[in-house]
Amino acid sequence: MGGDGGTRSAVDWLVSVAADPEGCRFEWERNPLGVTLLPAGRLWDVLILTGELGYATLDVLTRLMDRPGPVLSDFGDARMGFFVPPGTATRWLGSGVRAAGRGTWIVVPYPGRPTGGVRWLVPPDGTGHLTDPVVLELAMHEAAAQLAGG
Repeated sequence: MGGDGGTRSAVDWLVSVAADPEGCRFEWERNPLGVTLLPAGRLWDVLILTGELGYATLDVLTRLMDRPGPVLSDFGDARMGFFVPPGTATRWLGSGVRAAGRGTWIVVPYPGRPTGGVRWLVPPDGTGHLTDPVVLELAMHEAAAQLAGG
């Protein structure tokens, strides 16, 4: 099971979006892969960037703020998911970014537990802290300019 109180509060926050939070927690804690599927669009949406742009964006974000919201990376670092407020997916107009909102599901690793694939780069802290999409967009523009050599 989860270790410290931070992990427990992060798990509480994450499973609160499930139809059966306690059942979800029970299965998740026993899942040998350490992952579960959770619905986006309730407490968060997820903006999914390529790994190259995602890592550069995360670097910019960490210079702009003390702590961005939760960030996931998939197996092989091909894609990264930034947790943003619900409703962001329906309003997002940027190209090259996938948006997961209401009606979509996200593979989520158990905080603090190693998995063979998807992992937290910035784990949730249990408070519901998310990345502001305006700040994320500015960080993406700066990161894209840096990657383009400008």
